[in-house]
Amino acid sequence: MRCNVTKYYLHTMFTTLISAQQLAERIADPELRIIDCRFSLADPEAGRSAYSQGHIPGAVYAHLDEDLCAPIIPGQTGRHPLPDKDFMMQKFTNWGIDDSVQVVAYDDKTSMVASRLWWMLRYLGHTRVAVLDGGFAAWTALPDAPVSLDVPNVVSRAFRPGTQVGQVFSADDVERIRQDAAFILVDSREGFRYRGESEPIDPVAGHIPGAVNAFFMENLDEGGRFLPAEQLRGRFLPMLDGLPAQQSVFYCGSGVSACHNLLAIAHAGLGDAGLYAGSWSEWITDGARPVGRV
Repeated sequence: MRCNVTKYYLHTMFTTLISAQQLAERIADPELRIIDCRFSLADPEAGRSAYSQGHIPGAVYAHLDEDLCAPIIPGQTGRHPLPDKDFMMQKFTNWGIDDSVQVVAYDDKTSMVASRLWWMLRYLGHTRVAVLDGGFAAWTALPDAPVSLDVPNVVSRAFRPGTQVGQVFSADDVERIRQDAAFILVDSREGFRYRGESEPIDPVAGHIPGAVNAFFMENLDEGGRFLPAEQLRGRFLPMLDGLPAQQSVFYCGSGVSACHNLLAIAHAGLGDAGLYAGSWSEWITDGARPVGRV
């Protein structure tokens, strides 16, 4: 029976979102790796503390600053630099992820950091990865949903990169494409930050000239779950204005919440958009780069 169950799991692949109920039905899957990505920009240790107070059984913890980012280089990088591929491969190996593993990432209700991990795995060609729709709150809302205090003893598996999904764009790339009618550049931050009315995090307010605005939180309903795929299509198709998703580039403050929009576009069936990983916090490290305000 175990063999038949395992065979079933291996042929059931989630590549964008998974519901709490679907995860509960697969919680005993030996080819499942759950990653808890809870994190607060206001308190970088809050996520780790929350994990220690209870998490989905079998989940390991991923810290945004330590596990999903490279060190900041003042004056050169943004706030959450993308790690190099060797770092990512070693991290995924340590978490026991190989070709056969279905990864499920979650955080709180926004799914912002979980989307970053979702994107990183796809960037290295691992498409068997999904974000828990509604996050930890959706899990604990299930009747009798188990919550564990145990830290799992994970056996490492050799992570081997596959074909890269999606493109990463540099600041020089963005300077080129922002004036190219064959591309669309999208700022994923809240409207007041995009418009330059105020900036609560970075030292310069505004946006990259030529960018349009699509606040990532508008992908979610009031309960923190992603809108249905058809509604997401209705949101992004007019924005793309006839261009394929592959000719769109998304950024945010530091390259994290933009991944939320990339997940939404993929879930809508529109394809794989590009990411300016350095984002606004990198763009403004060079005072010669233009700044737009509305």
